[in-house]
Amino acid sequence: MSTPPLAASGMAPGPFAGPQAQQAAREVNTASLCRIGQETVQDIVYRTMEIFQLLRNMQLPNGVTYHSGTYQDRLTKLQDHLRQLSILFRKLRLVYDKCIENCAGMDPIPVEQLIPYVEEDGSKNDDRAGPPRFASEERREIAEVNKKLKQKNQQLKQIMDQLRNLIWDINAMLAMRN
Repeated sequence: MSTPPLAASGMAPGPFAGPQAQQAAREVNTASLCRIGQETVQDIVYRTMEIFQLLRNMQLPNGVTYHSGTYQDRLTKLQDHLRQLSILFRKLRLVYDKCIENCAGMDPIPVEQLIPYVEEDGSKNDDRAGPPRFASEERREIAEVNKKLKQKNQQLKQIMDQLRNLIWDINAMLAMRN
């Protein structure tokens, strides 16, 4: 499970903490909410794996002799895991709702503005003049490296073919000598 952000830093709100510290403890930013959500998802996956492990090891009461105490113990563990899983899903839903609430006032940034690219018609916007040049230079460098790599691969292929032919000729001569 996760701990509140102030407890994780070793500073618990005590009697000397003012109302601002207590207010900050109640308000959690979106990044820490996402971290809590990630930990909750990891807990859900872990609990689900434990449930499947319990189910795999559990014998069905199909007339075969089994220990009822062991069966009841495993059944109790299974029910406990399912209850905890239900709690984790509710917690995840609360974290999700809080994140949506925190992000409601934000204007979504279009993906096109986050990724630098070069327009093919040659017209560039003034606000994006820097990153597209960097992207085009990087693309040009990658193309040059790929071209050199292809040339080296062709040379290596020719050398390997020559070696293969040489070994074939040597083996043929050795076979004829015997």
